[in-house]
Amino acid sequence: MKRTVEVVLGIIGALVYALTAALGGFMVWLQNNRDILEESLNETAEQNTEIGTGDVEAMIDALGTGGWLLAIASVVAVILGIVAMVLLKGNKKPMVSGIIFIATAVIVAIVTGGAGIIAGIFYVIAGIMCLVRKPKQMIEG
Repeated sequence: MKRTVEVVLGIIGALVYALTAALGGFMVWLQNNRDILEESLNETAEQNTEIGTGDVEAMIDALGTGGWLLAIASVVAVILGIVAMVLLKGNKKPMVSGIIFIATAVIVAIVTGGAGIIAGIFYVIAGIMCLVRKPKQMIEG
């Protein structure tokens, strides 16, 4: 039985996770370039008097921490997706692949606070299809 649909969904999910990792990398880059970020945040603070200097520092620190978390979780999800697709190739271990897809999607969605939910949807659909689809039985008569 061919598992083309599951592999395609896995590839799409991995690409979306790669974009999420790039977003996390951009967040870390912003934290490391404080002058650019502080300039834009100070302009916002001038318009909104409720934001204080301490709040800006806390936002910059949270941006860096969240960026690292998002980048690492997304890279791990891409790696696990590739492992699941390799196991799926040739219909070798579809049950293991399905479990890897579903577990990865759920864990990354929880760890990233929902930021990985879009890519996780592709992984969940691929995982369910891996678990549900059975090879056709040949009827001997």
